[in-house]
Amino acid sequence: MAARNRSLNLKPGRARQVLTLTHPNAAGIDIGSASHYVAVPPDRDDEPVREFKSFTADLHALADWLQACGVDTVAMESTGVYWIPLYELLDRRGFTVLLVNARHVKNVSGRKSDVLDCQWLQQLMTYGLLRGAFRPADAVCALRSLSRQREMLLKSQGRQVQHMQKALTQMNIQLANVISDVVGETGQKILRAIVAGERDGQVLAAMKNVRIRATTEEIAKSLEGNWRAEHLFALKQALAAFDFIGTQLAECDCELAAQLASLQAHAGTPAKGKRRGRARNAPKFDLRAQLFQMCGVDLTRIDGIDVTTALVVVSEVGTDMSRFPTVKHFACWLGLCPGTKITGGKVLSGKTKRCANRAAQALRLAAAALRSSQSALGAYFRRMCARMDKPKAVTAAAHKLARLIYTMLTKGEEYTDQGQDYYEERYRQRVLRQLSQRAEKLGMKLVVSEQPA
Repeated sequence: MAARNRSLNLKPGRARQVLTLTHPNAAGIDIGSASHYVAVPPDRDDEPVREFKSFTADLHALADWLQACGVDTVAMESTGVYWIPLYELLDRRGFTVLLVNARHVKNVSGRKSDVLDCQWLQQLMTYGLLRGAFRPADAVCALRSLSRQREMLLKSQGRQVQHMQKALTQMNIQLANVISDVVGETGQKILRAIVAGERDGQVLAAMKNVRIRATTEEIAKSLEGNWRAEHLFALKQALAAFDFIGTQLAECDCELAAQLASLQAHAGTPAKGKRRGRARNAPKFDLRAQLFQMCGVDLTRIDGIDVTTALVVVSEVGTDMSRFPTVKHFACWLGLCPGTKITGGKVLSGKTKRCANRAAQALRLAAAALRSSQSALGAYFRRMCARMDKPKAVTAAAHKLARLIYTMLTKGEEYTDQGQDYYEERYRQRVLRQLSQRAEKLGMKLVVSEQPA
């Protein structure tokens, strides 16, 4: 036993790590919906733990008490959205505020109270054991809020489309089986005519656009139904709600354009790239030009990334990448890098961590769109699909997209696609080099025979 104990001692010359006070003026705050519990160092006040209500006047009193106690660093849990008013107030008052993940600051099991939680946060922050979450600048936060509001409106509008289709199906109106989109030009004309009282299938079918493949007879046949009053009423209300949300989307787009204009830091317009159709749910203004004037580079030159994807990434992260020292830190924050679950020197799992990151979700959707792309990124994605299952391949391609975005925003360089053939040739050369090295280890020599084109 003594020999075993001696073997566990530190080697000579290796210093023992000792916890040091890195933030002696730190405070911890346990966030709640109705009140917040605040803990300061015990030697700063006779009552080092206090409770403050969540009213604005009490929040100002909280900040005044922290300043009186000589606090300069504050750690708080990310509880719902209750932390936002206090975070913004303390940040304006000059405090260094760290928003920490509640999963990373769990106390000893069996000891759980608001007073103990804020004291535990204060102790961890004093010794520098906490890391704050990423939060962009205020102007980018405003852009992010507008972008999320627009996404919520689009989801609400999509639910109204589902209500329209349900009402049509209940009346046995099979319009969705002959035209691809019931809220397109043709579908909107027919639906509004139905709500206005038109029931003749031939008259309704005559409203179709010339690009509709279905014939007039097929459309008229699909519009034969029972026309029940309750279902017509549901269709009318769903169409009215769809129009109302469309008005709100137009207002949100105006606010979004104004906020992007206030964030312009570069002049000029983006160079002409590949001709792409306008994204279905993209704003009506020139979003690509405004994103270019904000970032200084055109992110839509990357295959798979359209203007809506670029808007989501820029609104969630911003253009200042100084908070991420390397591209690996950026990929880790997105949750697109492999996990490190290792014990006993054995890798148990390399699965990526689960996180609800909107930018990562947008990049995954962009990566899935590379399936039919005749580009280097498209070839990479298809090769990943051949090696692993589809979700892992999507994550790998999204990780590559994230690396490209980080490089463009940090170095200010435009992305140039080398093409599918360039990627395939590089892959071929890499495989030949690996095979040559393996043959040399076995005492052989690899001879490459050129195949005719």
